[in-house]
Amino acid sequence: MLTDCPILLDDAHLLVIGKPEGLLSVPGKGPEKLDSLYHRLQQIWPGIRIVHRLDRDTSGLLVFARSLPVQQDLNRQFAERTVNKRYVALVYGHPADMRGEVNLPICYDPENPPLHIVDTVNGKPSQTFWSVLERKPGQTRLLLEPVTGRSHQLRVHMLALGHPILGDTLYARDFDTGASPRLCLHAETLEFTHPVTGERLNFTLPAPF
Repeated sequence: MLTDCPILLDDAHLLVIGKPEGLLSVPGKGPEKLDSLYHRLQQIWPGIRIVHRLDRDTSGLLVFARSLPVQQDLNRQFAERTVNKRYVALVYGHPADMRGEVNLPICYDPENPPLHIVDTVNGKPSQTFWSVLERKPGQTRLLLEPVTGRSHQLRVHMLALGHPILGDTLYARDFDTGASPRLCLHAETLEFTHPVTGERLNFTLPAPF
């Protein structure tokens, strides 16, 4: 059930685990969308609690809480932005600079669900820092550091930058999405403070692409 979900931490308070691409973080609407990482974990650790999510097509690290107080503390850390999250992505083309920032408000696009769009009137403030890790023919490997955590933020911001993520069938429709069989976005690093011990924890799960 969890053969493709590496566990990086399993103690009395927390579970840090790697979610594979193509698996929902939490159940969606309808019985056909019941299967998810959260649902699978519940079968093994009843009472496990959600802290944050990744898109179905995004792989990488997630932390789950084993109790309400731990969940509340982690939620506070996310709200206060003391949790550090770093993603690796492959994007189309070559950004002109080696690093930069995208600071554009994002909101849900009701006319084109499930898309989100940049909207300077109705959007919520959204900020992403990016830097080049490697340039390849026709594509670039980027390190992405989201300051905020809006839905589809990295995908929308990379599109706005003019370099959408490889394999993104939602936001890279005008590009050759056949360049990758999957969305090349992976939550590689997760750093936070253990709610019980106070220890600063840092986990890394290398990108599979």
